[in-house]
Amino acid sequence: MHIEVSKKKVAKSDKEVFDFLSDIKNFKTLMPDNIDKFEVLDEKTFKFALKGMPEIILRLKEQFPNEKVVLGAASDKLPFTLTGNIKALSENESEVGLSFEGEFNAMMAMMIKTPITNFMETLSSNLDKIG
Repeated sequence: MHIEVSKKKVAKSDKEVFDFLSDIKNFKTLMPDNIDKFEVLDEKTFKFALKGMPEIILRLKEQFPNEKVVLGAASDKLPFTLTGNIKALSENESEVGLSFEGEFNAMMAMMIKTPITNFMETLSSNLDKIG
């Protein structure tokens, strides 16, 4: 299953965006208002839960300086990745595209597609909060 949300222009350099997304504790800033739990487990791993949803543990899997940050599920039971692609538009502006990739059966995909899409759209719109 592949989900991509609209790219978001951010008034920060590609390096600033990359540094922000590479520091996993910053994801708390991007989370939706209905977050129930956010806990940093180590420098590359955090877990979070949205109200009414199971806990999800994400781990920083890959980093390509100033271009891409890839987070993945810490569990192999539901393998997926969440990728932030960063493109410099100018010295002080970047474009960030978020995408989700996962292997799910048809029933699971049908159930999670809308919540994941909404979650990613919230993360994307909250990129304005990068400090």
